[in-house]
Amino acid sequence: MADMGRRGGAGRALGLAALVAAACVAGVCGGEFSILRSPQSVAFRDGSWPIPGERIPDVAALTMGFSVEEDLPWPGLGVGDLFHRPQATVLVTVKGVDKLPVKGFSYPIENAVPFSLDSVANAIHTLFSEETPVVLQLAPSEERVYMVGKANAVFEDLSVTLRQLRSRLFQDSSILSSLPLNSLSRNNEVDLLFLSELQVLHDIASLLSRHKHLAKDHSPDLYSLELSGLEEIGKRYGEDSQQFKDASQILVDSLQKFADEMFNLYGGNAVVEVVAVKEFNSPLSRKTRSILQASQSKNENPYNLAYPYNYDYSVIFNIVLWMMIGLALAVIVISYNLWNMDPGYDSIIYRMTNQKIRMD
Repeated sequence: MADMGRRGGAGRALGLAALVAAACVAGVCGGEFSILRSPQSVAFRDGSWPIPGERIPDVAALTMGFSVEEDLPWPGLGVGDLFHRPQATVLVTVKGVDKLPVKGFSYPIENAVPFSLDSVANAIHTLFSEETPVVLQLAPSEERVYMVGKANAVFEDLSVTLRQLRSRLFQDSSILSSLPLNSLSRNNEVDLLFLSELQVLHDIASLLSRHKHLAKDHSPDLYSLELSGLEEIGKRYGEDSQQFKDASQILVDSLQKFADEMFNLYGGNAVVEVVAVKEFNSPLSRKTRSILQASQSKNENPYNLAYPYNYDYSVIFNIVLWMMIGLALAVIVISYNLWNMDPGYDSIIYRMTNQKIRMD
């Protein structure tokens, strides 16, 4: 019987793996979500559970202790320690490759649609507005940067435009002096774009090391970086070229080094995540509906279902309910005491007024 049970468990595991593999072959899984470093307070489980691409920001929010609008039924993330949350979350998105051979837990991405960490950044601003946390969102190839709070003072010298990145690479303290280029060239614009993104990773850790006190405050920090240099190398040389293979290995080594540096700067209390995706799917492709179907579903309600309420409904309901109960009890107690009031123990104003009435 025990042998049959073990065979049944192994059969179910193989069936689950076959379903995941079939889904990835069919194009549903289009990338990989990896956890390079994480503290002990955040519990990631080892497995091959696919994570929906649109729920990656919710994973970042839950690991930082923030609530989300919808529950996340994903087995890869455990409960962890609710009283010790990470001081920083670093998410690096790499475009142009489905997976990277990095160290840590890796999960396939289901329906890799574009996402952003704006909801996490807004939650940080709302809860820690007075402490001005570090929030940095950067895409070097698109010259897109978003800095809020102390990030303006820490990363004011960070190169963000393509011209600044190019000039930064040819300075004495750049990564070109220590990075093995192999088949990559310093004279090619595509190669320089890829190397400039690695320079940004190095500069972020270097600038943060000069302000180590920011990693020890009580407000959480957020870093969101998007790297597309590897994608451009794949388009320029091909994915089977030696340049693409060398660039992939250099990127993996740089990401591991960057993850270790950020993890150590925050005293081992940071989550470093990497999203590798070859190309993003069209956003909301699975949720599109025709106008006619939407109008029919809006006008027809055969089951007489109630309208969906906000996820804060239970909180507001409890506040209103107990406030009404408290006011009702207060009115009852006050009315009872007024009805059974003894004039002999009343205030001097009532007694003086009563005597004045008698004299008149």
